[in-house]
Amino acid sequence: MMRPGRGSTRAQLLPDDDSGRAAAVEALRAGGLVAMPTDTVYGVGVALSAHDGLMRLFAAKDRPLDRAIVLLVADLEQAASVGVLSPAARVLAERFWPGGLTLVLEQAPGAVLPTVLTAGAETIGIRLPDHDSPRALARQLGPLPVTSANLSGHPDARDAARVLTQLGGRIDLVLDGGPARGGIPSTVVDCSGELPRVLRSGAIPSTELAAALSRAGLAHSISE
Repeated sequence: MMRPGRGSTRAQLLPDDDSGRAAAVEALRAGGLVAMPTDTVYGVGVALSAHDGLMRLFAAKDRPLDRAIVLLVADLEQAASVGVLSPAARVLAERFWPGGLTLVLEQAPGAVLPTVLTAGAETIGIRLPDHDSPRALARQLGPLPVTSANLSGHPDARDAARVLTQLGGRIDLVLDGGPARGGIPSTVVDCSGELPRVLRSGAIPSTELAAALSRAGLAHSISE
């Protein structure tokens, strides 16, 4: 297998089916970089356990090291293994996951997360996507660092062909699941402090977030 980010070969293109996902898991376990469809755009990820994998992911995208990477998870239990699910975070996760909501959480006690993943912060961004492909990979490998499958500053890739155009010589494998839905990026809510607050508006309206928290009797700083 090539060393990702060195541009020595073109990425393998496989269908996003059971066979393709099995090959993707094998590539990720070997330390490779794999692109996949998600519920927004195509993403590219690496196994959290891969030696120097995150550094290769940053290098492949020409991504600045001060930009943290979100973990995609298979389920709520996996999210709780890396982040502290406060009462507010749990309410929001149970209401809006899987879907376009990223929760910023305190790192869970005992979670060993590389500094480069979080850009040195004591928090971690986590999302349960509304797409089978990244969930299936995370189910096999654990929480998966995934970022958009494009060169930093370039347009998002909404299909496998555009992933290959931008990253084909820098990554190992692309799962082709057809055109991604695109649309609005996830809403980002910081649940690491005393009161949940919206860091980025997106797919989930703030009014719906506020209503869910208010119904649960939880204080928040989100406008209804």
